[in-house]
Amino acid sequence: MKVANIDPWPATPAEAIALQDRLRTLVIAENPRPPKFETIAGLDSAYDDAGNVAAAIVVLAAGSLTTLETATARGTTDFPYVPGLLAFRELPTTLAAFENLSAAPDLIVCDSQGLAHPRRFGFACHIGLLTGIPTLGVAKNAWGEYAEPGAERGSYSEITIDGDPVGRALRTRTGVKPVFVSIGHLVDLDTACDQVLALTPEFRQPETTRQADRLCRQLLNAASAEQR
Repeated sequence: MKVANIDPWPATPAEAIALQDRLRTLVIAENPRPPKFETIAGLDSAYDDAGNVAAAIVVLAAGSLTTLETATARGTTDFPYVPGLLAFRELPTTLAAFENLSAAPDLIVCDSQGLAHPRRFGFACHIGLLTGIPTLGVAKNAWGEYAEPGAERGSYSEITIDGDPVGRALRTRTGVKPVFVSIGHLVDLDTACDQVLALTPEFRQPETTRQADRLCRQLLNAASAEQR
C-alpha cells in the first residue's frame, strides 16, 4: 500500500515539535462513517543503542483474530531520544513496512499514544494522518491523570491532561492493570475502546500488539546479530 510522502523529515527536536503542532489540527476524532472493521493491523517498532530500527505490521481478521498478512522493514535512526518525540525515531521505518503490505487494513492499532500526548499528537495520530486509515493508540502507561477504573473487564476511567479529556484507562482483564486508549485519527473513543476489548479475549494487550511486538523484536535481534 502507498502512504503519504513525509519529505522533508524533521532533523531536530524543534522541527519535530513544530510539525506536531501544525498537524494536530488535522486529526478527526470521530467515525467518518459507521465503523465496520474486517481487517485490523497491529504495528510495533523496536530499536537498539546502535540506532537500528525494526518495524513490524501484523494484519488480523477482525472476527477470528487469525493472521492474514505480515510486513516488516529495517532501518536506522539518528534522531535523538526525546520523550514526546519517539515517533520520529520510528516512523520512517514503520512507513517502509506499510509500503510492503499488499492491501490497506480497515483499522490500525498502535502500541503508543494518540491524543493522550503533551501536544495532543502522538504516534497513533501521525500514522493515521499519513495513511488516511482509522487509527487508535493503546499504551502500556498513561500520559496524563486518571482515576483507577473498576476491577472488572470493560471498566474504564477518563484520562486528562491539563484538565482536558484525552483518552481512557480501560480494564481489559479483570484485576489486571488497565491499558490506556486514545484516538489516533478517524475514530471516536467509544469505538476505539470497543475494538480494544474485542482484541483482548485472553491477554491485557491487544492481540495485534502482541504479535507485532514479537515479530519486530525477532527482526531487531537478527539485525543486531548481523553486525556482531
